[in-house]
Order: sequence, then structure tokens, then C-alpha cells
Amino acid sequence: MQADEMESSMESPNLEFEYGDMDTLPAELSELYSYTEEPEFVLNKDYFEEDFKSQVRGRSWVELSVEERRAYVMRLLDALEVTDRDKRLKVARAILYLAQGVYDECDSDVDVLYWARHNVFLLYHMGVFTALLELLNMEIDNSQACSSAVRKPAISLADSTELRVLLSIMYLMVENIRVQTEDDRPEWTAARETFRIELATPMCNGEPFALLLFTMVTKFCSMNAPHFPMKKVLLLLWKTVLFTLGGFEELQAMKVRGRERLQLAPLPEDSIRVVRAMRAASPPASAMELIEQQQQKRGRRSRRPLVKQDSLDTYNERDPFKNEEARDEDEDPEDSDSGIEGEVDPLDRDVIIQPPPPPPPLRPPTERLNFPKGLPWAPKVREKDIEHFLETSRNKFIGFTLGNDIDTLVGLPRPIHESVKTLKQHKYVSIAEVQIKREQELQKCPMTLGEEEVEETPAEVLYLGMLPNLSQYVIALLKLLLAAAPTSKAKTDSINILADVLPEEMPITVLQSMKLGIDVNRHKEIIVKAISALLILLLKHFKLNHIYQFEIVSQHLVFANCIPLILKFFNQNIMSYISAKNSICVLDFPHCVVHELPELTAESLEAGDNNQFCWRNLFSCINLLRILNKLTKWKHSRTMMLVVFKSAPILKRALKVKQAMMQLYVLKLLKIQTKYLGRQWRKSNMKTMSAIYQKVRHRLNDDWAYGNDIDARPWYFQVEECDMRENIEKFNSRRYDHSRGGPAGGEFTPVDNCLQSVLGQRVELPEDFQYSYELWLEREVFSQPIQWEGLLERP
Repeated sequence: MQADEMESSMESPNLEFEYGDMDTLPAELSELYSYTEEPEFVLNKDYFEEDFKSQVRGRSWVELSVEERRAYVMRLLDALEVTDRDKRLKVARAILYLAQGVYDECDSDVDVLYWARHNVFLLYHMGVFTALLELLNMEIDNSQACSSAVRKPAISLADSTELRVLLSIMYLMVENIRVQTEDDRPEWTAARETFRIELATPMCNGEPFALLLFTMVTKFCSMNAPHFPMKKVLLLLWKTVLFTLGGFEELQAMKVRGRERLQLAPLPEDSIRVVRAMRAASPPASAMELIEQQQQKRGRRSRRPLVKQDSLDTYNERDPFKNEEARDEDEDPEDSDSGIEGEVDPLDRDVIIQPPPPPPPLRPPTERLNFPKGLPWAPKVREKDIEHFLETSRNKFIGFTLGNDIDTLVGLPRPIHESVKTLKQHKYVSIAEVQIKREQELQKCPMTLGEEEVEETPAEVLYLGMLPNLSQYVIALLKLLLAAAPTSKAKTDSINILADVLPEEMPITVLQSMKLGIDVNRHKEIIVKAISALLILLLKHFKLNHIYQFEIVSQHLVFANCIPLILKFFNQNIMSYISAKNSICVLDFPHCVVHELPELTAESLEAGDNNQFCWRNLFSCINLLRILNKLTKWKHSRTMMLVVFKSAPILKRALKVKQAMMQLYVLKLLKIQTKYLGRQWRKSNMKTMSAIYQKVRHRLNDDWAYGNDIDARPWYFQVEECDMRENIEKFNSRRYDHSRGGPAGGEFTPVDNCLQSVLGQRVELPEDFQYSYELWLEREVFSQPIQWEGLLERP
């Protein structure tokens, strides 16, 4: 009976989740709006109809010809130029109604999405986005609104009305144009590519559009503009980066092209397909662990016969990592030193020798899990691993080494020859290794190799724009992630991310309070989703563009405490977070504007939707795990941070989520720190070790399970980060400091030794200096005693 209760409480279903760049288009559009903004849909319709009926009589928008629609949009654009703020807002709401799909003239959700798509392409062709960009710049620079918001004790939706309308139109345009469909017209395909290039190139104050949104984020986090609607800004920023740089499918294709260009071997497999083909599974629990768990629950030692392993395999297929989970919550394996886990009382040995007949299986044999015959990933070997292997072998058999030579095998026995042959067959050279080697050559011979030709890719343009304020952007994003994390506690000095969800009048009834509570939780989840997706996109694109661009973003994230922040995020009931139902289906766009809304009750709000899991929350969790993997891969100092912050039990709890991709990234994080967790931990967690072997790629010669790796010396950790920082600074100085030097960088700029030439150069002085020039002369020249004799003395 106890076993049945334990099984039912720990049972969790397999999640049919397919990871991608984004959710479905209707879901992505509905997340743009808070439930508090629902009354504004009617407002948008009213302003549009008021203006439309004054211009076109007796007909609806869908009945107009293309030329008539163009003429009407042109009149709206002219009306946006007026100086009256209220009139501009009314026109902007009318444009927003068009971008939302003229829902009052539609009968279904599909019709709304159809007309929204057609109208958005029309708005883009008429130049609406450029006009909106000018208005957005005006609102950002509106110092009166900023100072008013700073002084207010409580900020609500009303303080960001203009910004919300403009950002909503821009988001709808970016999202609808970005998404490709089968029935796209040729002119739409051409418009999509043109729009993508416009967004990626400097278009606003000499900066890409994404940089303007980054500036809004930092301005909000510095408390200078607390009324900015951060959820909309972050969603638009994420979709802009996704559109201009490309999604995960494009990344894979770019990686393949990059390897071809560098004449590297093709990728051994398509990682996206391999991960999608994986199934969530776990190794079976051992009999010893089952007995130990039951003994811990009873609190005493008991004589209990062992059952056959086959039956236990069947029993434990239902719940991976179940018994380990219980042990993690009860004790820390590192602190226990009680000998072999699950050791059986010697008095029970006769029972072990003669076990009773096994009970009938809990499932029919046909339902047993079929593990794949081969491993999912091809093993890889770095050149560094081959060098290390040969160095050890030469020291052992010959007594001396040959440096980085991996070809000379003279004097080594035949088995070593076979080992080296196998290692070379699986040798993998990454694009990053080639880039690092090329950078070392450029640093060593700057005059001989000349200036590097840098391709102006969208990632390169974005990095160049972000570089001066990169640390501010990273810190601002992590501040918002911390404020939106479900494990964060409200503090007086934390930033207020609810400015664009709280209504002017706070709820009075219990129903209104429940609705606002759901809205606030949903709002936070969407912010986490946008930030996590944005960060993993930036990391992956910068890594492909140049490894040192990725490393500087990674270092800023690490120095801003990103690792403990993500671990804090996962230190919760992750199953509850993934299955959270913080949504009200009948209030989601476009359903709420097409159908009549039923009367909401407390019961209907509590019931939520019927989905097995929340797509955005599972998407966010996988993104955060991928970020953690990116930050810690091959970085022993950061891996030690995972160990110091006791991440192992936190990550193991995440393994309860039966989704293959999430399990894969959790197992990767556990694998890299296994060598530091001690023998006792490995012995107590053999199921996890087996899962790592089954799911994670093997690195030949990687001593991950034992801890004998030469790279695991703790005194190297600080040096590792300092060397990386030095390499990054050299890279940025050589590649981007052209303003302070010649083509080869400021360090090699020819020096002008001619006195007449130097004194003849015009120097631009600021206006305030010219006004106070005489004061400066008096203070800095005339009043300072100058010892001219000192110039004649030898040093």
C-alpha cells in the first residue's frame, strides 16, 4: 500500500513538447496583451470607426479595394504628423486596430489572423514603421513623462498608454512579417527580406533598432523611466533579434556553411534532429536503493526479502530518478560517510540467496521501454586530448615528450598506435578553435598579416553597437530576470516590472483580485520567456560570429551572478512551475475580440486551461539550462561555482520533468561537475550516471566519472578567467579601436614628430570651455609655478 501511494504521488507523464524558436503565432500574439488591457480593444475599434466612417461611407474595410486602402492609410500617416498629443494617440489606435486584424468585421480567429497579416504588409509598404520609429524616439526622450513617472508613488497602465500603443503596432508588424507561411505572395517574401535588412542595419541615430530597445531596458532599470512597458519592450527586442539574426534552424545552416568555408569536416549529425528524436527515459532503480528508501521511510531497519531486478526495472520505468529524489531531499550525500549505500544487514544474507518468486509485472511486457541500440551522439575528441594522451604515453614508455606533435609514434607499443588511430578518427575541430588560432596569429604578426577583413553580418553590427555599454545591457536583463523569477521575494529597492499590468483602480471583488493575480503571474512568466530566449540567441550567434564575442558576453553574465540566479530559479517545485495554469483562455487574443465573453467565475479561473503543461514555462526552463551549459562548458572555474552553490540536488529535481531535451541539458550540467562531487555522490547516484552515459555525448579520454583530470587543479581557476579577459581585451582592441589608431590598431599608429604639424592641428573644443577659457588660463597656467630649469636637468 505504501509502495502504491509513493508511485502515484511521484508519477509524472511524458510531455509532448517540441522545442522551437517560438510558440504558435496566436499564442505569441496573445502574450503581447495583458488581461488588464482588454477594455482598450473596444477603444481601438471606436477610434478607427469614427475616423473611417468620416472618410468612407457605407462600406467596411474588407470591402475596399487595395488602392482605397492605401489611400486611407496615407491619410492616417498624415494625421500622425499633428502636434496635438491626443489626436496623435487616436490615429495610432486606429492603426493598431488595422494591425490587429479589423476584428469587428471578422467571424472567427482565423479571419482575424488573415486580415492582420494582410494589413501589416500594407502598413509596411506605406512606410508606417518608419513613422512609428520617429514617434517612439519622441516618447523615449519625453523628459516630462519620465520625471512625472519618477515622482509618482504608484505607476499604472495609464502612464504608458502612448508607448504601449506604439510598441504593440511595431511588435505586430515584426511578428507577422517575420513568420513565413505557404501562401505568401512573392512581394511579401521580398518585403520580408527588405524589412529584415532594415532592422539589422543602423537606421535610428546610426544604430540598429535592437540597440534602441536595449537603451530602453537600461533606462528603465536605472529608474529613470519607470513607466516603460517592459514586457512589450522585451518581447519586441527578442523578436527583432530573432528576425534579424535568425532562429535555431538558420543557426544550424550558418554553422554548416561556416565549416565549409573554413574547410572543416562536416558535422557528425544534426543536433536539432537528434534532440527531437530523443525520448524521455531513465535507467532503472537498483534493489539496494529501493530497500534503503523504504527503510528510511519506516525509520528502522527491517528484514525484507529482495525481489528480482527484472520486476524492479518494470516498477521503476514509470518514474525516472524517483528514489534518488527522495534521498536528495532527506540528506546531502557529501555529508554522509556511512559506508556503502543500501548495505544490507548480514542477517539477511540467506534471504538474498534464496529470494521468493517475483511478483507479476506491473505492466504488460509489450509496454516496456525500448532503449536505442546505439548511442544518440557520435563521440568527439579535441586535438588537446590527443596531445595529452600522447604526452602521458611518451613519458611512460620513452621517458620524454615531443610537445604538440601528434603524428610521431616511434617507440610506442602497438596498442598505443591503435588508440591514436581511433582518437584521430573522432577528432573534431570546432569553428571556435580555428578563430582562436587565427586571432593568435594576428596578435603575433600584426604588420605582416595586415588588417583582418571583417564581414558585416547582422551579428557583427549588433555586437559593435552593444560593445560600449555591454555590461549595462547584461546587468539590466539579469535585474529583470531576477524581478520576474517566481522564487524572488519582493524588496523595496527592486525594480517594478508590473507598471504595464496594474490597472488605475485596484480590484475590489475577490473575482477581480483572482483575475489580476493570474495576470501578474502570466506577466512575469512572459518576461522570463523573452529574456531567456534573447540571451540564448545572443550567446549562440555571437559564438558563431566570433568566439571572443561570445566569451565577453559570457564573462559579463558570470560576473553579474547569472549562474546563482539561474540555480535560484530552479530551486523551486519545477513540476508546479511547468504545469502552472496562469492563463484565461477566453480572454486571450484573438478569441476575446471575436466571441462573446462568458461570465467569469472563481471556479472557471481556478480551472485554467486543459493543457498538460505550460509551453512558455517549459521553453524558459530549457533556455535557462542551455545558458547555464554555455557559460560552464570547458570552464572549470565556473563548473566549480556549480559545485559551491550545491547545484546537484537542484538539478536532479529538474530531472523529474519527463521531457527529453530538458533532461539532456540537466544531465550535461551534472556530467561536468561529477568529478568534483566525490566518490560517495557517484556511488549514491548510479542511475544518474547511467543516464549521462546514455544521453550525453561522449568525449573520448574525458575522465568525467572519476576526477583524475589534469585540468581539475583548483589553483588554475583564477588564472583561467584572467587569461580569458586579457585575450578578449586584446581582440577588441585590435579589431574595434580603429578610431584611436591606424589600420593595424592604435598601438601601431605612426607618431607625428613634426612640431609645426602637431601645433597646426585643429582641436575641437566644447562650447563651455570656450566661455571659461580665461578662467582656465588663470587657474591652470598663470597660477602654476613652472620650473624651467628642470627641463635642462638630466633625469
